[in-house]
Amino acid sequence: MNFNFLSPVSDVVLAHNELLSLQALGRKIKIHSKQKGIPDLEGVNIAILGVLENRNDINYCGETFQLNDVRKAFYGLYPGSWNTVIADLGDINKGESVEDTYFALKTTIAILIKKNIIPIILGGSQDLTYPNYRAYDTIMPMVNIVNIDCKFDLGDSSKPIKNDSFIGKIILDQPYNLFNYATVGYQTYFNSQEEKDLMESLYFESYRLGEVSKDITIVEPVLRDANIVTLDLSVLKGAEVGLNQKFSPNGLDGKEICAISRYAGISNKVSSFGIYEYKPSKDDDITAMLISQVLWYFIEGVNYRVKDDHFTDDSSYQKFTTLVESDELVFYKSTKTGRWWIEIPFLTEINTKLKRHTLLPCTHQDYIDACNNMVPDRWYKAFQKNCV
Repeated sequence: MNFNFLSPVSDVVLAHNELLSLQALGRKIKIHSKQKGIPDLEGVNIAILGVLENRNDINYCGETFQLNDVRKAFYGLYPGSWNTVIADLGDINKGESVEDTYFALKTTIAILIKKNIIPIILGGSQDLTYPNYRAYDTIMPMVNIVNIDCKFDLGDSSKPIKNDSFIGKIILDQPYNLFNYATVGYQTYFNSQEEKDLMESLYFESYRLGEVSKDITIVEPVLRDANIVTLDLSVLKGAEVGLNQKFSPNGLDGKEICAISRYAGISNKVSSFGIYEYKPSKDDDITAMLISQVLWYFIEGVNYRVKDDHFTDDSSYQKFTTLVESDELVFYKSTKTGRWWIEIPFLTEINTKLKRHTLLPCTHQDYIDACNNMVPDRWYKAFQKNCV
């Protein structure tokens, strides 16, 4: 395997790690160091990967950053009752060009996913989601992305890619592998009406900050259906983070972002998770600690994944059929977890590339709505995307 792009974890972090309790996470994970090199990945479930690239940040002024504080905070936490094996592969430094960094990240992620290792990417500007997405080109035919962000990041795809416009490039660049894009925690006043109209016309999903804060469980189904989850730290309330990290007085709080991170981890489909737009400042321990806790909850979720969506055994699910207008809607409820899915049979009949989307995660409320002759919004959008 070619991991020549990776530089080891800083000696400063490793020296700090030696002072930690033997029960701390940092003493239990495999770490890429100068002395020992890249660790053996046999049996590893999750790999942490820093990417020190931020040149496509619209506010970039030549500044650099490092992830030492995040690693120190994360290493100092204690694991749960986990069977998950974690490795820290160190960092991808800036290449000669941003495209060089993209290539290194795309290649590394593809290698890890093919080995059934979930990469956690720590950035860097959020345009790094684009090479993350392109890493799937040879892995699966269609990809779902969930962006936890106060903005849609659609931007103007005719202009060079930036951290506020990478989704437009994902939508328009070949090969066309994007099936669904969803934004969680967006704030209306940060998004133009044109972007909102485009989200609607493409039948993408969006969940406003107020909706998420009122009932955080509404985002579980869309995260259950995601392959890539990308988190922009600007979605966080300014009071929750350090000086350089502050963006808005409104946003998700620490408990909410950790709950969403756990939903992402517990999803059987999420195979890469990125945390972006980290902007460290002097004496900013709070942002590093919050990032480390988001990581912890994602890993906690991965550790408690349950295979409950195959429905090959009649005893593993309950099946419910409803009639909405002229459509027969079929729901499945897992007897293991109580989670719900809705069947979309037309996807296999019309487009074989979409076979894996025949069961769409949903909520119990969607079933209740169907019983009351209301078509669930997620089902409607999936249907319309296929008919376009």
